[in-house]
Amino acid sequence: MPLSGPLYERVASAPPVPAGLPMIVALTGFTDAGGAVSQLLEYFREELEPTPIVSFSADVLLDYRARRPIITFEADHLTAYRPQRLELSLAHDSLGQPFVLLAGFEPDFAWEAFAESIVGLAEGLQVSTVTWVHSIPMPVPHTRPLGTTVSGTRDELTQAHSVWKPHTQVPSTVAHLLEYRFAQSGARVSGFVLLVPHYLAETDFPAAAIAGLDSLAIATGLVFDADDLSEQNREFLEKVGEQVGRSDELRTMLHGLEERYDSYMAGSGLGQPILHTADLPSADELAAEFERFLANRRPGDEDRRGLR
Repeated sequence: MPLSGPLYERVASAPPVPAGLPMIVALTGFTDAGGAVSQLLEYFREELEPTPIVSFSADVLLDYRARRPIITFEADHLTAYRPQRLELSLAHDSLGQPFVLLAGFEPDFAWEAFAESIVGLAEGLQVSTVTWVHSIPMPVPHTRPLGTTVSGTRDELTQAHSVWKPHTQVPSTVAHLLEYRFAQSGARVSGFVLLVPHYLAETDFPAAAIAGLDSLAIATGLVFDADDLSEQNREFLEKVGEQVGRSDELRTMLHGLEERYDSYMAGSGLGQPILHTADLPSADELAAEFERFLANRRPGDEDRRGLR
């Protein structure tokens, strides 16, 4: 699709941005297992109230038919229209430390132009590091710390925290392209792919969001208050115990995943999971997700689903 207008515009009332800040990237739109990135986006916007400095054009970058904006209907008339947003903002963590935040929808179009713009804006702001988070489903148990695959140019993070280092080809996101272009430019960039239990991939999984916040904190030194998310996990953990406790089949499945996870980690010379601040994860949809997983699996699936 050819560009139909400017890719972005600077916000006239934007505050000055100090040089040397870390930059965080949170873009929704593709294989967001556990709703990790969408929950991060909600957290950043509602808890941190970032101030936009650059606003990107949805008319240029977004396929409205694929991701339709929300409109509110009240009895006999329309009362509100909520467009998709993609912004580069100045934000502050829970201690007031500033950082640069690129957050919103993943562009459908003009990826190369978008990546070139972001790299240029980051260079102009003299950001110190660039960190992004993504999540994928994996055959791992929810009773163990969420692992990560770490990529980028920061070897200290990769060596310490990458528990799975595959050699593969996967469909990319625009954040993959951003990491690739930032690496080519010589920037200090890192990407954290959260390995979310596959049977929770379609839920909004609070622990996935907390794992994302903790990964960003490890990479940037920023501090994020996740007390509300932790409380959601505690409430959800009770429902997890109830469901698993009532089903021999669920207990057997979970035990098998735990044994494979523990065996893999014991024999692995790779990094260790980040010790996330959440309690064990949960959500109201867990029972339905377990049942759907059991209904959809084929005979022998458990034998084929290893951590390799």
